[in-house]
Amino acid sequence: MRLIGVTGGIGMGKSAAATLLAAQNVPVVDTDDLARQLVAPGSQALSEIRTMFGPDSIGPDGTLERRWLAQRVFSDPVARGHLEQILHPRIAAAWRAEVERWRRDGTATGAVVIPLLFEKGYGPEFDAVVCVACSGGTQRHRLRERGWSEEQIEARNSAQLDVPEKVSRSRFVVWTEGSLQAHAGQWRRVLDRV
Repeated sequence: MRLIGVTGGIGMGKSAAATLLAAQNVPVVDTDDLARQLVAPGSQALSEIRTMFGPDSIGPDGTLERRWLAQRVFSDPVARGHLEQILHPRIAAAWRAEVERWRRDGTATGAVVIPLLFEKGYGPEFDAVVCVACSGGTQRHRLRERGWSEEQIEARNSAQLDVPEKVSRSRFVVWTEGSLQAHAGQWRRVLDRV
């Protein structure tokens, strides 16, 4: 099986990449989706987050207070490290289990979307890593449209490797400034070469 790792900066098109790959019959697991599943009400991870960060981390409906927690961890590297210790081993176990299922099923090609792929040292587990990238101006425009402040954008960017570094470590780059059709064409070329 050919296994593709997909990475890139926040707001650069990783979710669109997952959709485009799925449309080309490539099974995809997105670690952001896994993270959301792992903190569902009643989960062990959510309980550990509450213990670590206090009752303000959980809303009245029992769900994770994502905005509150993001403000906390992206302004404090130690707090971010604590959150990563709770979540990242579980996320890694979940995507690796899915990859093993694909292998057992005889899947030809699969993809895992991991924003912190290089930061966590997962590169060697993939046959090819693809960085999804756009200009900093386009990234900021996209994130401002989501309601993010410049402070939030800077905090998230500073928590990851710079995009040029991710690009330099990747085998392929999909540039997301153009249309979705252009992105899909780039993905077809990548899949032909992997």
